[in-house]
Amino acid sequence: MLRFQAMRACYTLALTALMIPAGSALAEPQPLTSLPLQAQGENRWTLPAGEYIGQFIIDQPLALHCAPGAVIKAPGQGNVLTVRAANVTIEGCALRDWGRDLTAMNAAIFLEPTATGAQIRNNDLQGPGFGIWADRNRDLLVEGNRIEGDLGLRSQDRGNGIHLFSVRGARVIDNHVWNTRDGIYIDNSNGNSIERNLFEDLRYGVHYMFSHENRVIANVTRRTRTGYALMQSRKLTVIGNRSEHDQNYGILMNYITYSTLKDNFVTDVERGDTGGDSMISGGEGKALFIYNSLFNTIENNHFQRSDLGIHLTAGSEDNRISSNAFVGNAQQVKYVAIRTQEWSVDGRGNYWSDYLGWDRNEDGLGDIAYEPNDNVDRLLWMYPQVRLLMNSPSIEVLRWVQRAFPVIKSPGVQDSHPLMKPPTRGVTEEPMNTTQRPHS
Repeated sequence: MLRFQAMRACYTLALTALMIPAGSALAEPQPLTSLPLQAQGENRWTLPAGEYIGQFIIDQPLALHCAPGAVIKAPGQGNVLTVRAANVTIEGCALRDWGRDLTAMNAAIFLEPTATGAQIRNNDLQGPGFGIWADRNRDLLVEGNRIEGDLGLRSQDRGNGIHLFSVRGARVIDNHVWNTRDGIYIDNSNGNSIERNLFEDLRYGVHYMFSHENRVIANVTRRTRTGYALMQSRKLTVIGNRSEHDQNYGILMNYITYSTLKDNFVTDVERGDTGGDSMISGGEGKALFIYNSLFNTIENNHFQRSDLGIHLTAGSEDNRISSNAFVGNAQQVKYVAIRTQEWSVDGRGNYWSDYLGWDRNEDGLGDIAYEPNDNVDRLLWMYPQVRLLMNSPSIEVLRWVQRAFPVIKSPGVQDSHPLMKPPTRGVTEEPMNTTQRPHS
């Protein structure tokens, strides 16, 4: 019966197409059965090769597979596919030209709250609005999709590649997202897992807001304005991720509590264009920025060749920071505080490439403490104009007095047991995700 309805709807659509100018949007979304679907078994359908124009609704459980060469276009308006039914699979489809109205949440695939258990796999999405918008869904799988934004729009006018709103139990795995606004935006969504994705040329690669007990595992960000923006969330597990040539921030922690950052690798973060984003500050590129974040465990990470290795501010205290490697950063630490922060945990500190101490008993730990900043550094932070005198005799005298009379030393970071060698990490130095974008 469903096949007969699909064939009849196909003829109706063909007649309608003769009366609609090429490139026009259909007035109302059509049921998916208006397309010439081919049955492949119970509730399994294939869309044959061809170009199909319109907006379509899936309102019954089914698995849709698009044959190679099948392209569905929603010419500049609304969503391409709106999913209302539970247990829907969309696989191998090329979706193009959906709307750009971000207020209306235009998306290639829009999952309504009733779309429980959806699987969105191996699709190719290219358009201006959101790639995949999940609205209060449960048990969602988003796997192996390629999502490209519209370079003709300003970054802030594009949709996010993947947007999770009040979603629980989602798995977002092995996707490649580039030239959208954010790679993935997780808003008020708990208990989700973001794994092995590649995010390139974006505002934020991974963006968390008010989301708890999430996992961020083995992702890669490249050339974003912030690799991992973790904000107003708790109990995040951030393990084995990479940030390569991101600007402004590799990993940003803003009001993050009771979370674990482990085995992450951040390299070559430099100051870059903020793109008009007021949330991104100017100044140095920071491998790790911690703002008003408490009771976190930060261990076995590698931060290298960035303007600033780690910047702590606004009461970011009582964090466990140990067994990390700070290698070749222009400045290792920036921290102004009213009390000293000890960065050795259980007698084990961090590795600092500029540490000049020694290890006479060969236990792998430095014999004298590492203190990355002195009073001159703090003076420069408070009065940047003093940098004009950076190499002057007066500055050198101040540094000499600091060393000769440590009684006037101000509180700051101290690593009492610095490591003589970088710790072995659970993440290799080779990119974990080698997915390549298509040639234009």
